[in-house]
Parts: sequence; C-alpha cells; structure tokens
Amino acid sequence: MSNLELNSTSLLYLLQLASPALPVGAYSYSEGIETLVDRQIIRDYNSLKHWLERELELGAIRVEAAIALRAYRANQNNDLSLLLYWNSWLSAARETEELRNQSWKMGRALSRLIAKIHPETEPFLSAIGNPCNYAVVFGVAAASFALNERSLLLGYLHSWATNLIGVGVKLIPLGQTQGQQLMIDLQRVIEAVTKKILTLEDDDLTSWGWGLSLASMAHETLYSRLFRS
Repeated sequence: MSNLELNSTSLLYLLQLASPALPVGAYSYSEGIETLVDRQIIRDYNSLKHWLERELELGAIRVEAAIALRAYRANQNNDLSLLLYWNSWLSAARETEELRNQSWKMGRALSRLIAKIHPETEPFLSAIGNPCNYAVVFGVAAASFALNERSLLLGYLHSWATNLIGVGVKLIPLGQTQGQQLMIDLQRVIEAVTKKILTLEDDDLTSWGWGLSLASMAHETLYSRLFRS
C-alpha cells in the first residue's frame, strides 16, 4: 500500500485510532496550555493558533510523531530490540515529569486496549513492557491496522491538535465554531509537517519548543487546575 492510498477498512481503523473518544484519557491533559492561558500568553483564537503551529513545526509533538513512525517500522520488521530502544529514547527525551507521566499513562491505556482488540500485537507490547510511551503504542497499533506511514502521521498529529483545541475551547474560552475553524486552519501545517517527518533522520530528532517545558513545569503551581498537565 502506498503512502497515498488507504482502503476503506484501514480508513475506519485510522478514524478509530485518532478519535477523541478513544479511551486513553487524552482529554485530561492540556500540555502546558492551562498555564499559558492563566498567564494570558494564550488568550484568543490567534494566540492559540500561533502556539499550535509553532509546536507542530518545532516542538515535541513533531518528535513524538517521528517516534511513532519508527515504532511502526520496527513492528513491520519484527524488530523488538528497536522498539525497546525508541521507547527508552522517548522516555529519556521528556522534559518534565508531567509530560513523561502523560505519555506513559496514555501509552498504558492504549496498550491494554490494543492488546485486547488486536491480540497479534501482544508479543510486541509485552516486549516493550511498562512504562510504554503513547507514541510507541500508536505506531504498533497503526502497523497492526495496516495503515500507511502518511496516514499514521496525519492521524497522530490530527488527534493531538483536536485535543488541544478542545482545551482552548474550554479555557480561553473559544466558541465551538472557532474551534472547528482552527482545526481547518491547521490542516496545511499538519500536512507540511507530515512530509518533513517522513524524511527526518534520527540525528534530527530535536525539539525547539522550550516554552512547553517551562509551561509544564509551572503547571503544578497554578492556584486551580482543570487539567493534569
């Protein structure tokens, strides 16, 4: 299957995997946006759009998606040692305890789910063990669902953006229509970043989104919190 083709069954699997309804707890995390809204750094449609665009182009989500792609390839090649390597690599790359715990908890939830509905993934997921990062499990699941690489990345980035737009709708607040318009506005960036990730070398797996690290570290000091990160 090419990176441009996706049959109807695989498309349905992609929609399921990227759905906000997937029971992995993504809705409970703001990834620093709650701190940024509290400090009025993100305060409206344009400032949220700017933050999400910069994160997609330069931040940790680009690296996460690249690791999901590498987990996908390792699964296809039956390379358990490479899966373990990238899982450990991503755990070490997380800048804060909150972001690392988010990745691990969502990864554990998705791992349990995928192992039940696709038992053939169990050897790979067992080999990774616990903790297992969400991006790594997502890559394994995408391989078991016979998605192609481009669809895997589009789904992962779209799912991330959908969740954080939902956070902005609640906290800023934004209207639901503005939230949907923002998702449309981000499509061009998601497509461009997907193309870059497909050719990203291992030595280029870096994040310039240091603002996320600072926002995440400050989150626990907020007077009140709706989200876990």
